[in-house]
Order: sequence, then C-alpha cells, then structure tokens
Amino acid sequence: MQLHLGLVGPVPPPNGGMAMQTEQLARLMRTERLKVSQVATNAPYRPALLATIPGLRALFRLLPYLLAVWRLAGRVDVIHLMANSGWSWQLFAAPVLWLAGLRRCPVIVNYRGGEASEYFRHSWRWVYPSLKKSALVVVPSGYLQAVFADYGQHTRIIPNIVDQSVFRPVPTPTTSAKGFTLVITRNLEPIYGIDTALRALAAVLPEAPDTQLRIAGSGPQEAELRALSQQLGIAAAVCFEGRLDRPGILNLYAQADAMLNPTTVDNMPNSVIEALACGVPVISTDVGGVRFIVQHEHTALLVPANDPAAMAAAILRCRANAQLRQQLRDNGIAEVAQYSWPAVRQQWLDVYAQVAGRQQGAAA
Repeated sequence: MQLHLGLVGPVPPPNGGMAMQTEQLARLMRTERLKVSQVATNAPYRPALLATIPGLRALFRLLPYLLAVWRLAGRVDVIHLMANSGWSWQLFAAPVLWLAGLRRCPVIVNYRGGEASEYFRHSWRWVYPSLKKSALVVVPSGYLQAVFADYGQHTRIIPNIVDQSVFRPVPTPTTSAKGFTLVITRNLEPIYGIDTALRALAAVLPEAPDTQLRIAGSGPQEAELRALSQQLGIAAAVCFEGRLDRPGILNLYAQADAMLNPTTVDNMPNSVIEALACGVPVISTDVGGVRFIVQHEHTALLVPANDPAAMAAAILRCRANAQLRQQLRDNGIAEVAQYSWPAVRQQWLDVYAQVAGRQQGAAA
C-alpha cells in the first residue's frame, strides 16, 4: 500500500533554508512514488491587505492553518513536521502535535533551529509537553543532537539534502583576470554577522583592492548594512544583489572565488553545503553546528565569530594560495556526497515506514 506522507513546513518564497528543504523533500519523495500532501506554515494572506495589519494578520493565517492541519492529520499515514525555535515552535509546530494526537496520526518532528540551545534554556518547560507527543525527533546534525541530549531527549540524525543535480561543481574561476569575488548567501539579519564581513572587506581592500563582495539576501538590516559599507568607504566593492532564486544563486556561485559565512549562530547551514557542492571554497565562523559539517583547513577555513581581522586574514590567505583553494574545493565536493539524495533517501523512507507501521500496529 502506498504510504501517504503529510509534510508541514514553510515553502518558497522566500527561498530560506528550511523552505528550500521542504520544497526539495516534497519533490524528491514524489519521485519515490510516495503520495505527498503539504500544508504551508507561511501561506499567503487572503486578502493580501491583511499582511499590513499586525495581530489580525496572525489570526487570519493561524485559523486556516489549524483547519488545514486537522484535515491533513485525518487523511495521511504520518506527518513530517519542519520545526524551528521561538514563536515558530509555539505557533506552527506545537499545534500540529496536539491536533495530530487527537486524530491518532504520528508526527516526526524534524527540528532545525540553530538557536535551539538558547531557546530551550528559557523555554524547555513549554516545548517539552508538545514534543513528547512526537513519534520521533529527527535533527540534521550532531550539534543539535547534543543540544537535545542535554535535556534527555533522544533524537536521530538525518542530514540535510543537497540536490547534486542542481548544485554541482562549476569551472574554477580565473582569479587573475577578474580580481577576487566573495559571496554571501544569507538573510540580512543581525544573527548572520554580515557587518563582520563588511569590516573584514575593509581590512582586505588596502592590500587587495580588486576584491569584491556580492551579498545575496534581503532582510531588516539592509539599510543599516548599506550605510555601514558607505561609512567604511567600501561601497564601490560591495553589491547587494537582493534575494535571488535558485538559478540566480547558481550563477552567483559560478562567479565566486570564495563564499563567506560570517554568522554568529548556526546549525547546519544549507548555504555552506550548497557552496561546497558547487566547488566554492568556504570561509566560515566556527559557531554552532558548522564544525560538524566542515573541518578547518580541510573542507573550509574557520574563524571566530565577530572577528573581522581573523576573517580578513583568512580571505587574504585564500586569495594568495591557489593550492589551498583547490584543496578546499576538492575536499568539499567529496564531503557533500553524504548529503546527496541517494545517500539520504533510504534513511527517510525507513523512518516513515517505521513510524507509520508502529502506529498501525498500535491501532490493530
């Protein structure tokens, strides 16, 4: 009998990490001949005018969402729930667990919040009553597994998926002909440390004036970051690309000499995995789960968070050493094989069958 999977999570747009993973998982599972029904946690407001009215917009999104989850739980064999920290947990994840429980539908919580440690420290007593209703908790990294273990919660690791039919090695850029291009593919929010990258670039330019930084993303910090680039005198070397779709990101990586990940908080950043898959050397801060997916001087260069001088030194080192860039490129491509669909697919298929079978057995 064909398994019917319910998938609850955000969908593009915007093209954030969790939304892209949700969309990708749905598409790939359908190629495995699973029946997939989705409920989006970020469905558009109807009428669109509601998006401008705080409070009311939340109510008009939440009520249809709860009804859709109730209906979903009544017709699928298992729900795969994409979950995050903060208000996202309370508004969109916890209700799924309670509603599905009423309909005797098992839920797999796929937790992805990079800020989980801080969130649990303040809110575990509110998270746990809902979490214990899950059939299984799956996390994408050893980092999050350790965070949950601190609270006595068992988890299973299934890594994020990188679609290597899309994200694949690009020709090595000819640096001498066009200078040195750095790229960032993160939202323009304080936790992602874009200001650190701008300050690092300001330190690099006196020594390497043909270095440029292209930033693909949008968010509340955009005006502030543009002002900072002006303040630092580097505006001519910085291009704010806005939010790019997948072809735009691929084109960006094709022109990149290195990718910067200056974040202050992270779990298992898809942007880093996708850059590695494209053969782009990565320079990242050593925070959260980053160390679980890359190794310093083997698959990436790691620097402390909020340290522009250290990031500038890593950029200059990467720029000056073609052998190092090629080593990072080759090792990165080899490393991401474990995140390919052929490597991950059976793990999810086994989990779905296990959880659905467990529920069916209990009902019998």
